[in-house]
Amino acid sequence: MKITRVNAVASSQRRDKPIRDALQSLDTRGTCEISVETDEGVCGVGSIYFGRVEKAPHTLAYLVNEVLGPEILGQDPFMVRGIRDRLWQLTDYHGTVGLALFGIAGIDIALWDIMGRALEVPVWRLLGGQGKNVPSYAMVGWLNYSLDELKSICNQAMEQGFRGVKMKVGAPTLEEDEQRIEAVRSAVGDKGLIMVDANQVFSLNEAVRRGLVYQEMGCTWFEEPLRADDTDGLARLALQLSIPIASGENNYGKRQFRELFERRAVDIVQPDLRRAGGVTECFEIGLMADAFNVPYASHGGGVHLHVLAALPNALYMESGLLPPNSPVKLVDGCYPLPEEPGFGRSAE
Repeated sequence: MKITRVNAVASSQRRDKPIRDALQSLDTRGTCEISVETDEGVCGVGSIYFGRVEKAPHTLAYLVNEVLGPEILGQDPFMVRGIRDRLWQLTDYHGTVGLALFGIAGIDIALWDIMGRALEVPVWRLLGGQGKNVPSYAMVGWLNYSLDELKSICNQAMEQGFRGVKMKVGAPTLEEDEQRIEAVRSAVGDKGLIMVDANQVFSLNEAVRRGLVYQEMGCTWFEEPLRADDTDGLARLALQLSIPIASGENNYGKRQFRELFERRAVDIVQPDLRRAGGVTECFEIGLMADAFNVPYASHGGGVHLHVLAALPNALYMESGLLPPNSPVKLVDGCYPLPEEPGFGRSAE
């Protein structure tokens, strides 16, 4: 089997109601869909999502169509690690870390989709499944929501069967954060999980000050309290707080993650498929995390479900609310493992 065509198509639209965290406003819904075709008629797809900058998906599509795609024509799609290394080397001069890695990730996802479809098995079986459904929580607590909106959407998440919710923190004052956490607690109950996410906005001192309050309020973890590249700060913070420190969403490639583990800078690691480099890289990061006894909780869901299903240290999958009439039904707060070939109904 040989790769005969790689094609990326971009789309983007403005949100009628932008959503906001402590760092930024997410004002667009953008997608770059990367399809990889083979001489045996098997096609795989990798979809890369954007929440800001309307032309970003179009820029990525150009990069895939003009630089990354032509480099792998004629290659065997089953040689996924060789292709991954080839594309890293190709982009090294102008910088792999960044937008180029989004493209490499999209191609990587498409290649795993091809392998699953060619062999008529879901990707998690190719990776070596643990045979377990994956626990999940819902990311629903955006910072622009009023207290009433927070309660309502968190109630929906719990009614759908999620084990808990994630909410944004980093309001102008700690008192506002406390009010919002109390509102969410009233919706999820004493047993519902509450993850808090600061999106990299605090100084170390402020992260300690607020983190002490978050842990007293029973929050499950404290996500991205500091800049993603502040490994020293994360390590110091992890020593000062008992609430687990979660980070990794904005780290690129397994070597950046190795530093997090070596420095004991995270209690929970959270790779993002796009930034980490795709299924291949995320799976390797997950196995490396397991060697350091660090649990793995994905940033995002969809395709990431297959990686989690194959990792011995999988903790939780992040999800949004299930759409109306969704065929997916949570079982004991867990996503069931799909059996369709490739990624089936999963989407990134």
